[in-house]
Amino acid sequence: MNIDFPPPSKDTYNNAGSSRRLCNYLEHEDMERMEQGIYTEGFFNLTEDNLYKSQVIKDIDSNIGQLLKTDAKFYAIHVSPSEKELRAMGNTEQEQAEAMKRYIREVVIPEYARNFNKGLSAEDIKFYGKIHFSRDRSNHELNMHCHLIVSRKDQANKKKLSPLTNHKNTQKGTVKGGFDRKNLFQQAEQRFDKLFNYKRELTESFEYYNTMKNGRITDQLKMQEQQIADERKNTDMQTSVYANKQDEQNENKFAYKQDYNLSNIQSVNQGNKKENEQSFSLLDLGLSSALGLLTPDANKEEEQISMKKKIKKKPKRGRKR
Repeated sequence: MNIDFPPPSKDTYNNAGSSRRLCNYLEHEDMERMEQGIYTEGFFNLTEDNLYKSQVIKDIDSNIGQLLKTDAKFYAIHVSPSEKELRAMGNTEQEQAEAMKRYIREVVIPEYARNFNKGLSAEDIKFYGKIHFSRDRSNHELNMHCHLIVSRKDQANKKKLSPLTNHKNTQKGTVKGGFDRKNLFQQAEQRFDKLFNYKRELTESFEYYNTMKNGRITDQLKMQEQQIADERKNTDMQTSVYANKQDEQNENKFAYKQDYNLSNIQSVNQGNKKENEQSFSLLDLGLSSALGLLTPDANKEEEQISMKKKIKKKPKRGRKR
């Protein structure tokens, strides 16, 4: 997560006068998207959505009590997630935009207020946000980011708040409190990970980036050692996962082969059973046929014997007188 404070300039980010120029710039993307019939987001603050630009300009430009003509009247903040972080925030532009507003309201602004070390809360900060969905000179697929306009004065128009001060937590002198940008970046990152259940790698953390850019050589070497250890750990985990998948696939193949063999055995047994049944049927048919052929001969023989007996036994004739 990249959070930065664009320095004041003579053009768009000129913050010594009205906020109108910056507000006009923040609306330029809306016209292009509206012409194409694409979803757009209006200005928002801590509690409201789709606010008009005129309200933003009026609110910021009127909250300048006790500020000199050359003093900063507001500050700009960019909140830019990486592509990987955006994918964790939602699947569509609208989902990501809603997640971004939630992140600004629940994390960025509360941490912004807390890091002034003046006992402030999110409700004390006067700000307006505008979400953009594209970025010039970028080849990334996802480029959604958020622009914030934050008033120099708090909501009560009493306390001066500057996130660009070099004081952090001073207790003496004209400046009390200050602002801890480093702690803001770290806290905003950690709370993002918790809010969206994001698994951040070491190389994409603020700690890694800050150490490799501003840290001592010894700290950079330690960070590189930790990076190597993490990469080795990830490699071992991936290897283990792959091995487990292979084992699972082999087990599935073995179980399938067993089921296949059992099915074949059952099919063979059923085939043999049918063949045996057919054999028995044929045997029965043969016996029945044999018995059928033998039976008529036996009856014929009995009839012949009976006839012979009748022929031999002649009736007695009486004597002539």
